[in-house]
Amino acid sequence: MIEEVLAAAAGAAAVFAVYAGAAARVVKQYERGVVFRFGRLRDDVRSPGFTMIVPFVDRLRKVNMQIVTMPVPAQEGITRDNVTVRVDAVVYFKVVDPADAVVRVEDYKFAVSQMAQTSLRSIIGKSDLDDLLSNREKLNQGLELMLDSPAMGWGVAIDRVEIKDVSLPETMKRSMARQAEADRERRARVINADAELQASKKLAEAAGVMSAEPAALQLRLLQTVMAVSAEKNSTLVLPIPVELLRFLERATPTGPAEAEQAAPAEQGQITAPLSEAYLKGRAAAEESVEDLTGTSVEPSPRESDR
Repeated sequence: MIEEVLAAAAGAAAVFAVYAGAAARVVKQYERGVVFRFGRLRDDVRSPGFTMIVPFVDRLRKVNMQIVTMPVPAQEGITRDNVTVRVDAVVYFKVVDPADAVVRVEDYKFAVSQMAQTSLRSIIGKSDLDDLLSNREKLNQGLELMLDSPAMGWGVAIDRVEIKDVSLPETMKRSMARQAEADRERRARVINADAELQASKKLAEAAGVMSAEPAALQLRLLQTVMAVSAEKNSTLVLPIPVELLRFLERATPTGPAEAEQAAPAEQGQITAPLSEAYLKGRAAAEESVEDLTGTSVEPSPRESDR
């Protein structure tokens, strides 16, 4: 009798163990459990930890609640300004309602992927090339809004959408490079012109100061000589001040008397200033010549000519 009771207890324990093994489930921390009883959704969503279901009656489906990173395949399209581009993006989303994610859509990941590709094509057609290259934040927000509206009905929330890369044709890249180079050259010319204008103003102020103080030019000349000699060159360039040239110009004879006196000096002769005695002697000689010459007397006519 006791053996039969022990055998029955062992059988019951074995059945309970099999039942417990079939009914026991473990839901991880990042998951939620959705229970279907005879194909009908149960209202209670199983939280993380150990849980029990009715074997052969209930079916537990686990839903991942982590943020999913999904790359969007590159989409080729034509922008609003008729430029062919190829754009790829990445979508970050997560499940906020496990029951809707299981019941309302067959495969929420595939649905989000297809919706992202369609929205990306739409964004390409509505945007200009400059917006795709420089105003991506605004496009990302618009793309996120386009994805978030239908995804909320699937129990999915779009966390973030980012445009990763924009591929351009080679001809467009060369055109943009030439445009950027021309713009940089234009800015460089404007900066150089502005620098020349400022330098000319400063030089004009410096010239005004030097004209008021002639010694300042000599000091500047000495500073220039010192700066050139400090480089230890074999050739020394010495600039001539403009004031020196003007002094030489004033010293050059301009009248006929001065030119007459300067002529022998130009020929290599050394002339001394004329003394007063020499001038008196020269005047007396001229007077004596006039006395000897006198007035001219016409000859009398010959008698034979009469």
